[in-house]
Amino acid sequence: MHPDELQEIRHLPLFRDMMLASFDALMQSAGTNSCAAGDGLIQQGAPADYLHVVMEGSVELYARWEGRETTMAVIGPAGTFILAACIRDAPYLMSARALEHVRLVRLPASDLRAIFRRDAEFAVSVIQELAGAYRAVVRHAKGLKLRTSRERIASYLLRQSRQAGDLDTFALPVEKRLLASYLGMTPENLSRALKSLEDYGLKLDGSRVTITDRAMLAALAKPDWLIDGPDPDGASRGVGLPPVASLD
Repeated sequence: MHPDELQEIRHLPLFRDMMLASFDALMQSAGTNSCAAGDGLIQQGAPADYLHVVMEGSVELYARWEGRETTMAVIGPAGTFILAACIRDAPYLMSARALEHVRLVRLPASDLRAIFRRDAEFAVSVIQELAGAYRAVVRHAKGLKLRTSRERIASYLLRQSRQAGDLDTFALPVEKRLLASYLGMTPENLSRALKSLEDYGLKLDGSRVTITDRAMLAALAKPDWLIDGPDPDGASRGVGLPPVASLD
């Protein structure tokens, strides 16, 4: 593995506080691979043999049941999947596929568990990571159960804008198909909801979003940090969709 990649992994919150000897031992058994868009990476129900670190590109986590499919999250650079299954030595609950060209580092789950048991600082980091993911899942479930489809998309767009420094104009970070699935909507319902938000301070041109009246959009969304975050300490990383970027 290239030294720059080692440094990048070392600075991730999950690994930055572990003992150097533990980190070196984990990296000795690490492997790298590249995948093309559409390639399957893991399958739900399969043994969790590896923790994957995304170095480049983006990965969709999804689930299937009885012919139906839903997007659970999209993981971008510096993100990992699926830590809980690796630590518990349990089957993956989700599948993963590459949304574009992806470069991954794979860490053997057995080595991860061994270091978890003997390196207290790493164990704390694992607990923090899992706690952040748990709180993000609870928040997402609350949004799905308590908000209407229009409130969900309005809240999502305001949250993305806030996380990007209160940008007024930005591009949707994923395809509308993925966004609809993540927000518990059909693509058709998402399109109708986005169209209706034009009366609440939103302009949409393809994937380009412009917030023309933030106060009006917020009045519809009713932002609540207990649903939208972030935690007061700003420490929760959680899971979900990648952040937006400026179009400027």
